[in-house]
Amino acid sequence: MRANIEKAIELLRAGDNDSVEGALALLQNTVFSFSMRVCGQREDAEDTMQEVLLKSIPHLPKFDSPKALLVWLYKVAKNRCLMSRRKSKFAPTRELSLEELMPDRKELEQLTADGRINPEAFAIRGEQASRLREAVQKLPPQYRIVLVLRDMEGLTDEEVSEITGLRAATVRVRLHRARLFVRKELMRTLTRREKKGVLVQAPGHELRPAGCKAMFAELSDYLDEQLDDSLCAELERHINDCGPCKVFVATLEATIVQCRRMKDDGAPSGSAKLRQELMRKYQAVNALLRPHS
Repeated sequence: MRANIEKAIELLRAGDNDSVEGALALLQNTVFSFSMRVCGQREDAEDTMQEVLLKSIPHLPKFDSPKALLVWLYKVAKNRCLMSRRKSKFAPTRELSLEELMPDRKELEQLTADGRINPEAFAIRGEQASRLREAVQKLPPQYRIVLVLRDMEGLTDEEVSEITGLRAATVRVRLHRARLFVRKELMRTLTRREKKGVLVQAPGHELRPAGCKAMFAELSDYLDEQLDDSLCAELERHINDCGPCKVFVATLEATIVQCRRMKDDGAPSGSAKLRQELMRKYQAVNALLRPHS
């Protein structure tokens, strides 16, 4: 959504009515899309969009930096989403441990058993947006916010840190665990389908191979090309020599790709009417800011 905000700033600078209306439409779509991904409920997302945009009007003429507007909008929308969420539909706040998200030996063996589960099948079947949305909605909110901002909205670690108030290292930890959680949910659905509707028993607590376990904490940094050369080479050697880990990495990478390609949830209802109200307020604010002749 960065491109939308950059274009909105350009249109606001043009200043004519058509340009301003185009800018407001872009901002509507941006805030609504983000809010749908976080809230999961259209009514909450539309309420958030309306409140955030109405609140933004006095500030819009003052923004000349796309990044400043981006951080401000997402920060306000994030706070509003967390305040207005429908508790019955929102995942409870809890910490995700890396231990619970890593596969044990049984799951690693299952990944390549009989060729039933492979990254190609996972990627194709995982394109069904409803299953991905369901998996994202199960994330605790503090992880969901980071995943949505980073992988779905396309923001940088630095921008996510500014919006959430988290240290950059914490952003990376939460992003990695959120990705692992969503991958696990999608794999669970895939495994059910492979068993033709029969629910597969959850893996037991068999010990993971030590070499496999050591690599899991570094996978997001590896896939995002943020790992130093020596660690990257060591991890690649392990992956190349370990069939189950190779498949695991492929399914995690497929999860990230699906998140980044997730389509918007359509246009908000009543957007034209809201935009007319926003236009009136924007013009009034802009008139006050112009120097008197």
